[in-house]
Amino acid sequence: MVSDLTGIQQTSGKTRMLPETCPQKLEEQNLNLQENPATTCFRDYLRIRTDHPQPDYDGAIHFLERIAQELGLACQKVEVYPGRVITILTWEGTNPRLRSIVLNSHTDVVPVFEECWSHDPFAAYKDAHGNIYARGAQDMKCVTIQYIEAIRRLKAAGKRFPRTIHLTLVPDEEIGGCNGMELFVKRPEFQNLNIGFALDEGLANPTDNFTVFYGERCPWWITVTCEGNPGHGSRFIENTAAEKLNRVITSFLDFRKKEKERLNSMPGLTLGDVTTVNLTKVNGGVSYNVIPSELTVTFDLRISPTVDLEVFEEQVKSWCQAAGEGVTYKFHQKCMNKKVTSTDESDPWWKAFSEPFREMNLTLQPEIFPAATDIRFFRAAGFPAIGFSPMNKTPILLHDHDEFLSEEVFLRGIDIYSCVIASLASVSPLPAEA
Repeated sequence: MVSDLTGIQQTSGKTRMLPETCPQKLEEQNLNLQENPATTCFRDYLRIRTDHPQPDYDGAIHFLERIAQELGLACQKVEVYPGRVITILTWEGTNPRLRSIVLNSHTDVVPVFEECWSHDPFAAYKDAHGNIYARGAQDMKCVTIQYIEAIRRLKAAGKRFPRTIHLTLVPDEEIGGCNGMELFVKRPEFQNLNIGFALDEGLANPTDNFTVFYGERCPWWITVTCEGNPGHGSRFIENTAAEKLNRVITSFLDFRKKEKERLNSMPGLTLGDVTTVNLTKVNGGVSYNVIPSELTVTFDLRISPTVDLEVFEEQVKSWCQAAGEGVTYKFHQKCMNKKVTSTDESDPWWKAFSEPFREMNLTLQPEIFPAATDIRFFRAAGFPAIGFSPMNKTPILLHDHDEFLSEEVFLRGIDIYSCVIASLASVSPLPAEA
């Protein structure tokens, strides 16, 4: 059941005056004379430039340390790779022997093409409609601050819960997590979290529903190398690398076409239920008039968890063999974890997560996540985990130009997390915890 939240101050009731600012910001200041302090915190975080290739992780860490001090949360920093620090904020439960709740989010964001934005992507500009424009507005600095503001509210109301709550703030998710979460799960500090259940990011939903992700597709990044006979560009050379490359590309893209047709022809399927294939790189050649002896092509595959991965790799191998001799492939990323989290009402974690939505008369839409997030490392380690971002009635704009989130949706998300976190942290001791 959802914990009693009586006495929790609602987000909409808080106000704070903005400081004086430079003349060119006066219009924005006038719009925000009584801006909600949670929104101000969100916009401050968005202004920290954690975009690749040179993310300001120190700036983000200092910001989070200040928040921890404000809220009376323990703060631990774990450097898992030079310059790559996991920040852990902890609210200890009344029974810390019980398995904990982890609220995970990443601090980095993807690069921007500033000329394609209507507003400075790191100014956190808020327009007259309350839309906040910034890189990370949806992916996923909003969720980080929603976690924080939900905990701020719960603590201000004097709430305590049996289970410990950890916020884990991690780097490098946007470039695969190899020097972030992937290393962290192997460390004793991760094991010491004593995890029972984890939350991480999801996606916006343009409808009234809230999308919730109980599994992810497996990302495979494959480079195929085709070797062939070189020669002068004026001749018909036999058995060239280009001919083999053409066969390889045709095989991969024919499969892509079939999966796309399956998605479009079968009602009820979502993108996460099919396998996508996209050609992302072609490399090779030394001169305009020289037939190259080697060409490479790289594909980004996202494989549905319903697919037998060993059988699928045999299919990839057969495509390469059919293209001719001298065709090989290698993986840059090869996820083999197909674990999904239970969404059965008999599961105590799912029940605790979903029950607040029923009580608030909100509709959940369970799906397989079409891409990949750090949550895959939690599931691979054997922990149930759900991907969720409380953004309904919102276009999906992660990684897009003019990424934005409305203030109304952001603040409503704090209301939702306040209930969800309280519910999860109140789950009764499970048989394994006796």
